[in-house]
Amino acid sequence: MRNAVLPHLLYGSLTLGVYTALLHIYFHHNHESSGQKKTQQPTSIWALHKKLQLQINHSSGQIPRQHVRAKIPSTYETKEQRPSVRLGREFNYTDRELLHGFLNYGFNIIISKHLGSERHVPDTRNKMCLQKHYPIHLPTASVIICFHNEELNALLRTVSSVMNLTPHKILKEIILVDDMSDFGDLKEELDHHLENFRGKIKIIRNKKREGLIRARMIGAARASGDVLVFLDSHCEVNKVWLQPLLNAIAKNHKVVVCPIIDIINDMTLEYQPSPIVRGAFDWYLQFKWDNVFSYEMDGPEGPTGPIRSPAMAGGIFAINRHYFNEIGQYDKGMNLWGGENLELSLRIWMCGGQLVMLPCSRVGHLLRQRIMNQTEAVKAMNHNNLRLVHVWLDEYKEQFFLRRPHLKFIPYGNISERVELRKQLGCKSFQWYLDTVFPELEPVGGS
Repeated sequence: MRNAVLPHLLYGSLTLGVYTALLHIYFHHNHESSGQKKTQQPTSIWALHKKLQLQINHSSGQIPRQHVRAKIPSTYETKEQRPSVRLGREFNYTDRELLHGFLNYGFNIIISKHLGSERHVPDTRNKMCLQKHYPIHLPTASVIICFHNEELNALLRTVSSVMNLTPHKILKEIILVDDMSDFGDLKEELDHHLENFRGKIKIIRNKKREGLIRARMIGAARASGDVLVFLDSHCEVNKVWLQPLLNAIAKNHKVVVCPIIDIINDMTLEYQPSPIVRGAFDWYLQFKWDNVFSYEMDGPEGPTGPIRSPAMAGGIFAINRHYFNEIGQYDKGMNLWGGENLELSLRIWMCGGQLVMLPCSRVGHLLRQRIMNQTEAVKAMNHNNLRLVHVWLDEYKEQFFLRRPHLKFIPYGNISERVELRKQLGCKSFQWYLDTVFPELEPVGGS
């Protein structure tokens, strides 16, 4: 009897502890939010989406006309300070399956299981995109999807959407890189589901946890397509998503292209259109979404033409495979993920390439929430940002350290190889980047 009661007591204590921790995070966040309503926060696509939806009517093709400058916040909430979960007042903390899903995956797994391995999503392209025609002969693509402990149905929807909405003539292969997942359904069960796509899918299973950056490099090394297309493992591509990307690269192999990233709600999993935005960042090296210049929408292609973007989000983009190798792939000295998107963006622009958003390519992305100890992620982000700062920002690195002085004397590894790469590629200065690509990023207090 005693042996039977003890496990129940332990389980009950553990469950109570998890609920208590969640409630503490929730009320702590509400308390902080109420005290910071007047504080300007870094812009995210999700906040920008709500703001711009009042201005943009997607069905009529209207576009925002003013440009929103990337302003430096008066105060900055670092990732160490930011709450790691925002579940809201209506979250059902007593639903164990729902709670389990957010704890392990960061979104509503009940709805994800109900949706299954594939579904139809609304076509969110501007109607003018439907009139575009692309060459019959396009480069082939290797789609690289890295995952670690991803929810099975979300991963399968990513794969099936690519398979169902991509002409097989241009889809060379899908390369899945399992970055040492722990969850059992990502082993034999995943292999069983992938039998339906035999011949188009390669799966690589890392022997140790590499992190997103090095996992992508492992996938790229196995690719044979003309173009590398990187996707997150919780995406759903839209109609005619790949042809615009390949067509732009076929015209100029030094152009790196990104789709407009639509929103998949973490609670409802509803697929929602995103406004047309470009990627940017501030002096904290915090990525943000920014509105576009009106003149970029006034050309002959209107709201369907390419948009110059100072930076990319990094999760979803396409690049010529040989050009990816030529410009140095990723910095393999970076850890896990974070900062690699800005480093690659600067390298593309400063070393002779271009980075553009293509509004006629749409890919939905599920923004997951995480309830976890973020110490390791924050440490990796700081490490990666420091490598970026010391290789690419020149004298403007002091703008970063003015805002993050506690990072000035933290070690960041050997960067001599990346410094040499910059010399070999004949890259321009960061001053050139500010003058030519992103003049809106204005230094404060001198450079």
